[in-house]
Amino acid sequence: MRLRPEQLDTHLQGQLLPVYLVSGDEPLIQMEVCDRIRRTAATAGYTQREVYTVPQNGAQFDWNQIRQEASALSLFAQQRILEVRLSATTRLGDGAKVFEECAAQPPADTLLLITAPKLDRSAQNTRWVKALEGAGALIQVWPVEARQLPQWIEQRLRRHGIRATEGATRMLADRVEGNLLAAAQEVDKLSLLIEQGRELDEGTIATVVADSARYSVFALTDRMLAGQVDEAARTLRGLREEGTEPIVVLWAFSRELRTLARAAELRAQGASVDSALKSVGVWESRKGLLRQALQRLKPSDLAVLLRLCATTDRTIKGLLVGDAWEHLAAICLMASGVRHLNRDSLAVGLQDS
Repeated sequence: MRLRPEQLDTHLQGQLLPVYLVSGDEPLIQMEVCDRIRRTAATAGYTQREVYTVPQNGAQFDWNQIRQEASALSLFAQQRILEVRLSATTRLGDGAKVFEECAAQPPADTLLLITAPKLDRSAQNTRWVKALEGAGALIQVWPVEARQLPQWIEQRLRRHGIRATEGATRMLADRVEGNLLAAAQEVDKLSLLIEQGRELDEGTIATVVADSARYSVFALTDRMLAGQVDEAARTLRGLREEGTEPIVVLWAFSRELRTLARAAELRAQGASVDSALKSVGVWESRKGLLRQALQRLKPSDLAVLLRLCATTDRTIKGLLVGDAWEHLAAICLMASGVRHLNRDSLAVGLQDS
């Protein structure tokens, strides 16, 4: 069966299915969908959890681990969650067959939770996806479009017991510029500051949701796009010192660089800068920053930066040996305009000079 994220809560009030495949490129919604499934499963007695991360080239992954785990009886007959995180939906190797086997005979006392990037039409028609969908549920997570964001914010505020005027939700949507993670953080902050039942208006938004003096991931990406090398490096260092998880910084970098790469591709096909940025969904208030970055970074530069993002991702996941923060410093400095990196320049992004 297929479920939309907004249908999940009603679905979870009934019996859990043996298989859930959650796909999409909006990390916040995908994470929250999976969290709701895990919480419901935990309440239902699924007390064990095994997690496997499959790299980009799934053919290099030992799929026998999944096969053996699925066929093994859980310790003391406890119910468990078997979670498989796919980095890509192509080149799965034996993975496709393993998923079909699991769908044909769902493991006893086991909930199989699979996360994957966005499934295009051809991927949705593959045998393994159809098999998993037939045995359980396929939940596709779609990005929240700019015109939908005020309503998304209003619904999230309502769950916290906060009413908001239409102007307030529009203002908050403009402040976060389409970034769902930023919107969710602001709503959580408002839930701590605003009394339940009180109506949230534009004046409160202007007062509470102001630019923060704290180091933030969003300030970091803005400074990086603007080519402000020293400011970006200082912000990155501050984030590290504050204990920010490197995966959050990588997510922000990857998001901006993928947008730039898509815009650069359209420019190469003859589109103007403004047309290219509009086509890839850049908000009007951010066009200036991305225009600066496009003037500074060639398509070949963006390709190198995205490969470095992939390397950083594998380092964070423990698949490669290295320092993820050094990789992030390299991405930050290169994207900001530093052409030649060495150990000294990387240190600028990681420690006081």
